[in-house]
Amino acid sequence: MYIAITRQQLGDNFKGSARDFVNYLGKENEGREPELQEGYFNQEENNIDAERVIAEIDANTAKLKKREPKFYSLVVSPSQRELQHIGNDPEKLRQYTREVMQAYAASFYRDREVTVKDILYFAKLERERTYSEKDREVKENQAHASKILELQHRVRAINEGREQGEIAKFREQINALERAAPHQLNGKRIVPGMAKEGHQSHIHIIVSRMDRTNTHSLSPGSKFRTSETTLHGQTVKQGFDRDKFFRAAEKTFDKKFGYKRNFVETYHARNLLDKDPKRFFSALLGLPTNERQAAKQLLFKAGVKVPTIPVNKAQLAYKAMMQLKKGIGKALESGSIGI
Repeated sequence: MYIAITRQQLGDNFKGSARDFVNYLGKENEGREPELQEGYFNQEENNIDAERVIAEIDANTAKLKKREPKFYSLVVSPSQRELQHIGNDPEKLRQYTREVMQAYAASFYRDREVTVKDILYFAKLERERTYSEKDREVKENQAHASKILELQHRVRAINEGREQGEIAKFREQINALERAAPHQLNGKRIVPGMAKEGHQSHIHIIVSRMDRTNTHSLSPGSKFRTSETTLHGQTVKQGFDRDKFFRAAEKTFDKKFGYKRNFVETYHARNLLDKDPKRFFSALLGLPTNERQAAKQLLFKAGVKVPTIPVNKAQLAYKAMMQLKKGIGKALESGSIGI
């Protein structure tokens, strides 16, 4: 399970409207009949119109300064393994999202309990994801892409009379490079913008910076998990615990759907890999045989060279460990393992 929290991207005009973001989320609805379009939902309702989302988010900005984000974006991206476990069922994803937002509310540190009833949010299910420059497949195709681009420039130069040469010869080389690229999809070289194969359902959530009463700021971008500050002579609690939120979201999925999560799929494993690689690999080696084999298979599918995984603690040499960390880190970054 991969969950990202991003602040509103404000341009030079700092108008702060949610319209551009909502328009972006409408891309999958383009060209579809109205009855086939995916609407927004919140904690209580389904099929909410995009204009209502824009109106309510834009109106809920009291006390915020011009250059402060007015909303945050959350992306909830189950891995293909998780989606397969729930049958890629959109209704189950909506139910899960509503429980995720309960965990989101509970992760705020405030003087009074924050519940999901305090949160103004709208969520939308999307069924497609596309490859980006961050994906392993695109990166590993890059050497071929660069050579292809160079040859295409030469063909253009010949067509424009700036260079001489046999266009047919260059096109043969281009076609050979296209076929030789290591990562293909339906017979074509994988490039940025190409739709990914398999189950790709995920949830986009737009959540207001202010609570439903438009009175209290609830920013998940706080630098603190738990902190206290003095405001107008009174001690005030503040903060948002991202670790608590991510762990709760993962636990909720596993409990709700009976999902047996492998070690390398856990948020705990990702933290270990980032902060203490030696403990990560020691924990990996300490798994029961069947779980360790399953972990290796997940890593292999993510493009990590599994044979390089140390088979005993004596092999945890620094160089080998860091090389493997780099490979796993790239897989995590692109969401291949689905953490």
